[in-house]
Amino acid sequence: MKRYIILLVTLFTLPIWGQQAITLEECYELAITNYPLAKQSELLQAQTQLDKDAISTAKLPQFSLEAQATYQSDVIEVPIPNSTIETLNKDQYRATLSVNQLIYNGGTTEASLNLKTAQLKTKQKQVEVSLNELKQQINQLYFSVLLSQKTELLLNAKQEQLQTKLNEVSSGIKYGILLPESDKIIKAEILKLKQQLIEVKSNKTTLVKTLSQLISQPLNTNTLFQNPIIETQLNSDLKRPELELFRLKKEEIEHNETLISKQNSPKLLGFATGGYGNPGLNMLDNSFQPFYIAGIKLNWNVFDWNSNKKQRESLSIYKDIIDTESETFKLNINILLNQQREEIEKIETFIITDKEIIDLRKDVLKSSDSQLKNGVITSSAYIAELTNLYEDENTLIRHKIQLQLAKANYNVIKGE
Repeated sequence: MKRYIILLVTLFTLPIWGQQAITLEECYELAITNYPLAKQSELLQAQTQLDKDAISTAKLPQFSLEAQATYQSDVIEVPIPNSTIETLNKDQYRATLSVNQLIYNGGTTEASLNLKTAQLKTKQKQVEVSLNELKQQINQLYFSVLLSQKTELLLNAKQEQLQTKLNEVSSGIKYGILLPESDKIIKAEILKLKQQLIEVKSNKTTLVKTLSQLISQPLNTNTLFQNPIIETQLNSDLKRPELELFRLKKEEIEHNETLISKQNSPKLLGFATGGYGNPGLNMLDNSFQPFYIAGIKLNWNVFDWNSNKKQRESLSIYKDIIDTESETFKLNINILLNQQREEIEKIETFIITDKEIIDLRKDVLKSSDSQLKNGVITSSAYIAELTNLYEDENTLIRHKIQLQLAKANYNVIKGE
């Protein structure tokens, strides 16, 4: 039994040199970096920059070119008898180049740019929220692999123990101390262990492949998944990215309100038009001539039937809706945290009991080992006690992994 315990400790603590290793935090980082959705943040940045560049063109001079040729059924005539003024041609031609320069628009352009920036922050935070949701999925996969990894070690240790016991029983049979069939029971148990090992390895392979795809990192069954030390602070101070998303949505609404409030501001433009035509600006000169016009123009929508005011009131209601969503989210998260705290406390209690049960099982197995050597009990009775110890050891390992998973999920739910 002492050898069995030493083998277990050695298998759990022996460093495996040259073996690929990965941690839970590295899985988080790889998923956030390599998951296809992560690329959206850069794409949104590029898209917003193009939108802002387009909006900024409002500050630049706007050019337009126009040309026309017309034929009129009638033209202006000077009603003066015997006048020497030549009658205008009915076919007329004109080509103009116009330029308009925005001088003042009440800050509408700046408000539009600020709104685009706010929208970008909201969209990028939404991407972060979606990526954060991967963490619980990673937790489930990572700790399932960890459980398979430790179960495999425990099965190998039990197999080694049984092989040692088989050698002892075979020797006892040889010298007539034990019944001839005693070794077959142990051999059958060793075969059952080999089946269990195959099943554990198969499950582990599936889990590792799934996790590998999720984090876009090559992993295999030889990868060492390091056992994390997870600390939790059992309080309700939330750090979820969704809370920041709610804040950014309200900030976006405020920028939208600012833009709407400036849409009815007066707009002042400077303009100039140069052209060449027949006739020019002098309608009485029936010839091709150059011309130009320059000036400023004011445009002000002084009455919009309260459309602007109603739009801002609608946005104000939307802000209240976001507040209710935020409060609902906090309530639901705190409920989940309370449930997770209860789960952690329950598992911690189980672990204390598991250790007490294992200590008792070890004493019973030690006695059974001595009785088997002296032919007092059969191999079946010994195997039953060894299996009981193994199952309780496995239960302890499972509870320890479940405790780590519960703590990891608690931290993810809390936003840490």
